[in-house]
Amino acid sequence: MERKSFEDMACSVAQCLEVVGEWWSMLLIRDAFLGIRRFDELQARLGISRNVLTQRLAKLVDEGVLEKRPYQDNPVRYEYWLTDKGRDLWPVLTSMRQWGDKHAAPNGPPMKITHKACGHAARFDLHCSACGDPVSHRDVSAEPTRRKR
Repeated sequence: MERKSFEDMACSVAQCLEVVGEWWSMLLIRDAFLGIRRFDELQARLGISRNVLTQRLAKLVDEGVLEKRPYQDNPVRYEYWLTDKGRDLWPVLTSMRQWGDKHAAPNGPPMKITHKACGHAARFDLHCSACGDPVSHRDVSAEPTRRKR
């Protein structure tokens, strides 16, 4: 079955899924945040087939989420580094991890995220950029904007 493309949908969530919504993509991004950058390390860690891994990495590179940097000349081998666009996925990945910790980890969170500066557990919470108050779905409204042509 062929996956539907969201390319023409005027929705930012759909556009994000168009880039990172394929199976394995967010796990590759997670591992890049953890410093795992080499093909063989990614393949061994995830147990993903080499051909699927090649396809997912190529898509993430094409979309500007990862960049390839050679680390060996003969044969040429690459590491995959997060770009600014990829690093901007940190809150998305963190929200997904927190949701999984709360709703899908019966034995407790499998990973502890600690703020290096203070040594305490780090948690992502949404706040208003103007007043600083916490924001939930009940505290916002949404309305369509005009699309640029």
